[in-house]
Amino acid sequence: MRQRSLIAITAALTAGALTLTACGSRDDKNTSGGGGDTTTVVIGVDTPLTGDLSAVGIGIRNSADLAAKQANAKKYVDGVTFKIEPLDDQAQASSGQTNATKMTGDSKVLAAVGPLNSNVAESMQKVYSTANMLQVSPANTNPSLSQGQNWSKGEKKRTYSTYFRTCTTDAVQGPFAADYYYKTRKLKSVFVVDDKKTYGAGLAGTFKQEFTKLGGKVVGTDHVNPEARDFSAVVTKIKSAKPDLVYYGGEYPAGGPLSKQLKAAGVKAPLAGGDALESPEFIKLAGGNNNGDFATLVGLPVEQLDSAKEFISNYKKAGYKDPYETYGGYSYDATWTVIEAVKKVVEENDGKLPDDARAKIAKAAQDVSFKGVTGDVAFDEFGDTTNKQITVYEVQKGKLVAVHSGVFKG
Repeated sequence: MRQRSLIAITAALTAGALTLTACGSRDDKNTSGGGGDTTTVVIGVDTPLTGDLSAVGIGIRNSADLAAKQANAKKYVDGVTFKIEPLDDQAQASSGQTNATKMTGDSKVLAAVGPLNSNVAESMQKVYSTANMLQVSPANTNPSLSQGQNWSKGEKKRTYSTYFRTCTTDAVQGPFAADYYYKTRKLKSVFVVDDKKTYGAGLAGTFKQEFTKLGGKVVGTDHVNPEARDFSAVVTKIKSAKPDLVYYGGEYPAGGPLSKQLKAAGVKAPLAGGDALESPEFIKLAGGNNNGDFATLVGLPVEQLDSAKEFISNYKKAGYKDPYETYGGYSYDATWTVIEAVKKVVEENDGKLPDDARAKIAKAAQDVSFKGVTGDVAFDEFGDTTNKQITVYEVQKGKLVAVHSGVFKG
């Protein structure tokens, strides 16, 4: 799923900061328990903590925090205490870039989890890469982030070796959805709408391409300004086109109101979208009256996974007042990816972090493999997760219910 910079003080100070980069900080007190000094490793977490997407963002932050606390409780990395530093990007690319610059400028921050939005990730990748700092997103789904701008032409090229993600991409999500709606639900015509953002436009594009390939008819396309909230113009076009399905490439803050206005106008076609609609907020913003709408989500339903039982139990015990939401499991696994990479680097350096820990941690992430909340966690040559599962959810009686899961075979 789902776009401020610091001024360098002096060349001498910058050089000094680079010398200290990623060495962590030595604490006199062992905050994870036991005797002796520990090295505190800070993991930056960038996500929207305020604004329309804050419900999902807070779930990402809390789940990352839980992973750090679990690692400390287990003393998973000997001599290392993990701590997260959350920063609010408000789902804005400019804020994300500022946050990335702030994190890379802090020698205690060795890696970062996030962001939520693909367009925000675009603004951060070069900053992290220049600093040789690992970035693991639990939620970005645009394929170009890992495979380059020409990925759809078969020209896949990894631009940033420091970038990884624990969720699969829209190269899988869009076609999987098209296949399900066309073949299983027998919906033969579609009106495609997107919000012109990196995530939304990309997802709508992969969906439309596969739907047409299958023989489906695209009876209209349009774009919306997600900030507008009045979608009467596009609703009129959709009503006139009489599609079997309305596919929306975008996020729930606009997707919910769009669905509500479509229903009010008498449009019978369900509205479907990607993982950015898979939230109770989507139903709430639709007025609680959008039964029959759909959303897809990367991976299998966390609540149905044996591997997630401990995560769910520990999340409840930790007392977070907000739910882990759509990407909680993926955020935990993204944070644990960092923890595993740190563990590998420490073990290979006689039990301590080396001076060039950032670069070594980023490199170590490529070979990380473990049993995570969302299943087996590992990465391919592009830094993408090897887990390609997708689940379709349908709104039934005011709740999103999983109705189909699988792997796209196209």
